[in-house]
Amino acid sequence: MNPLELTRARPGAPFTVTFDGREIEALPGQTVAAALWSAGITSWRTTRGEGRPRGVFCGIGVCFDCLVTVDGRPNQRACLVPAEPGAEIRTQEGTGHDD
Repeated sequence: MNPLELTRARPGAPFTVTFDGREIEALPGQTVAAALWSAGITSWRTTRGEGRPRGVFCGIGVCFDCLVTVDGRPNQRACLVPAEPGAEIRTQEGTGHDD
């Protein structure tokens, strides 16, 4: 066996989450943002005023551009929230609350 093979991390088995009703694949250890990006989804929030699309900006939880609703909880930072099997992720519009 090649010695490099011993040091490579291997992710666990993929699982699915839903994004706006569409099933996407995620891997253990991925954040919601990483799972969305891996699925080719780069925008999952709209701004309150103009409805402009947003996704990951800082990627470290400092800004709030990547907010999503996860399992009914609005205002979750996709770059910090771990993807969990069966999670229901939704695009967040505005504040995420019924105004």
